[in-house]
Amino acid sequence: MSNVTCEVVDGIAQVRLSRPDKLNALTLDTLDELVATAHDLRRDKDLRAVVLAGDGDAFCAGLDFASVMRSPAGIARAFVPRPWRGTNTFQEAPWAFRRIPVPVIAAVHGHCLGGGLQIALAADFRIATPDSRWSVLEGKWGLIPDMSGVQALKELVGIDQAKLLTMSAEVFDGSRARELGLVTDLSVDPVASANALARKLSAKSPDAVAAAKRLFNDTWTAGPRRTFARERVEQAYLLVARNTKAAREAAFKRAEPVFGPRAR
Repeated sequence: MSNVTCEVVDGIAQVRLSRPDKLNALTLDTLDELVATAHDLRRDKDLRAVVLAGDGDAFCAGLDFASVMRSPAGIARAFVPRPWRGTNTFQEAPWAFRRIPVPVIAAVHGHCLGGGLQIALAADFRIATPDSRWSVLEGKWGLIPDMSGVQALKELVGIDQAKLLTMSAEVFDGSRARELGLVTDLSVDPVASANALARKLSAKSPDAVAAAKRLFNDTWTAGPRRTFARERVEQAYLLVARNTKAAREAAFKRAEPVFGPRAR
């Protein structure tokens, strides 16, 4: 039985962590399935968005230590990085979703702990219930986040908060996660809200959306000179792209411009 399910409808992939009896805790098989799912979606040219959620009562309660520790050889294999990607299996399971050229939206309810939090942080957007439970839980076990979480935390919060969350392993709710900048928006039905956002973004030019994702992901910590150069490269392509022309024509057909009635 698969621990990760994926169904694509109208260009939107519904990816689910599916071990509800274990609060979607991560096994080595689950990590492999997440990697394979993300890599398959990356090759789908008709894909427009991904909604990532958990079945049952939680998004993900973190690593299933009881299962994982039974396979020292499996841990060793999963820990070795692939030179061509720069990630090992633990890191690629979340980070592969960053490589998908469409918006990835995590819909979070219940537990979002440890490895689960790192999977959520690899998404472009996170919509969570106010009472969801979040924690960089590795510190409780004398560990550090090593599933791409350090990189994601660097991008989302200040260095003092990143250190504090990692060292303290504090558990906090979705409302606090929103205040910290870990959550994009709150909703009592995060899956419905995530799908609404997915449909909204799917209506935009896929070329422009992909370019925006690449540009921000690749230059977020870069200096102005490199960022300006990447802006020029991305825009040069978009100016002549077929989807840009279609988006422009659709905009002109709307009744009113963004800033009110046309001047006469």
